[in-house]
Amino acid sequence: MNYDTEKIRAYFPILQQKVYNKPLVYLDTAASAQKPVQVLLKLEQLHNDYYGNIHRGAHYMADKATLEYEEVRDKVKTFINASSRKEIIFTKGATESINLVASSFCEKYVSEDDEIIVSEMEHHSNIVPWQINAEKRKAKIVKLPFNDNGLLEIEKLPELITSKTRLIAVNHVSNVLGTINPISEIVKIAHKAGIAVMVDGAQASAHLKINVQELDVDFYAFSAHKVYGPNGVGVLYGKEKWLEEMPPYQGGGQMISEVSFNGTTFNELPYKFEAGTPNITNLAGFGAALDLVNEIGVENIGRHEHELLEYATQQLKNIEGLRIYGEAPNKSGVICFNINGIHSYDLGMLIDKMGIAIRTGHHCADPIMQHFGISACARISFGMYNTKEEIDLFMQALNKAILML
Repeated sequence: MNYDTEKIRAYFPILQQKVYNKPLVYLDTAASAQKPVQVLLKLEQLHNDYYGNIHRGAHYMADKATLEYEEVRDKVKTFINASSRKEIIFTKGATESINLVASSFCEKYVSEDDEIIVSEMEHHSNIVPWQINAEKRKAKIVKLPFNDNGLLEIEKLPELITSKTRLIAVNHVSNVLGTINPISEIVKIAHKAGIAVMVDGAQASAHLKINVQELDVDFYAFSAHKVYGPNGVGVLYGKEKWLEEMPPYQGGGQMISEVSFNGTTFNELPYKFEAGTPNITNLAGFGAALDLVNEIGVENIGRHEHELLEYATQQLKNIEGLRIYGEAPNKSGVICFNINGIHSYDLGMLIDKMGIAIRTGHHCADPIMQHFGISACARISFGMYNTKEEIDLFMQALNKAILML
C-alpha cells in the first residue's frame, strides 16, 4: 500500500497551525492522539441533529442516538475481534476499565494472603488500582521485573506463580520503553495455572492489530483518545464467563433490571457495568475515529510508525551522552531518553519554543524511573500523521537545545 501521509495529515486541522511562529511538530501521541476532522464533525452532527439520552427515550432523537451508540459497540467488537458484543463494556477510559476489573474481580475472587502479579513496567493506572484493592483484602502485590534492555523477564513468571496467585496485570506496550510484550506467551503460562490476565492496551490499540480471541486474554482495556477519538471514553473487554460472575462496579440507572426496597436485580451484559448516562456524544466520535483507523489500516499505521521509530533511533544514537531507555527488539513508536548533564524538563521547554511538542517527566511510570535510577526523561512518540521531515526538525531543535544548555 502507498501510505499517503500528506492526505492523512490533511484530516487533522490542528497540525496546520504554527506555534511560536514555527510549524507545529506534534511528537506526543503516546499521551493523546490528535483528532481528525471526521471525529470533530461527528461530535457536531450529533449535538446539532439528534442528541438524546440513550436506551430510555421514546422519541426519534433518543432512538437514533441509541442506535449509533450500539453500532459503536459492534465496531469495537470487530476492531478487537471479541466473540460477543456482551464482552464490550464502555467506560470513561482505560484507567476506569482497569479500576473496574480491580474492584469487581478482587471483590469476587481475591481474599487474604492471595497474590496479584504486576509487571514492573506498568503505567500507574495498572499498579495503583491493584494496590488499593489488595490492601482492602490483605492480599499481596508481586512484581514481575524487566531487564535493562526493557524486556520483561518472562522466564521468572512460572516461579512467581503460586497457589495463591489470582491474576496477572501487564501492559501490551510500555508507554516509556516502547516494548511490545509477548502477551500470548504470558497468557499461556497464566492459564496453565488457572490464572486470569488483565492487559492494559492503551498504548497498543492504535498501533497494533488486536485480536483478543487469538491472544486469549481475560481482560483488555484501552482509551478512545489514544485511537484518535475524543477524551472521556474507554473500553473494557472481558470474557463473558468472568463478567457474568463479577459484581457490578457502580450502581445507578441502566445497570439494573428491577429495583425495589426488597432488593435489586441487575441488567444483562454489557449493561450491568454501565451505570448512568454515558458519554454519548464522544462515544459517537470514537466510532468515527475507528472508521478512519480501519480505512487506513492499523497494520499500515504500525508499519509507518516503525519506519519513523528506526529513523529517529538511528539519529538519536549519534548524539554523545544520550541514553535511550528501552531497546527491546520488538518496539512500538515510543523513544524515551536522557542526555548527560541536561535535565529533560529544560530540554522539553526549549524544544517547545521551537514549535515541537514532546513529553518530559516520569510518564506516570515511577517504577521504571526507579529501575534506571532516574527521576525523569524526555519522550517522543509517533502517530499516523508524523513524517521523517518532522523528525529532522526535531533533531535540529534537539541539537540546538543541547548547545544552549
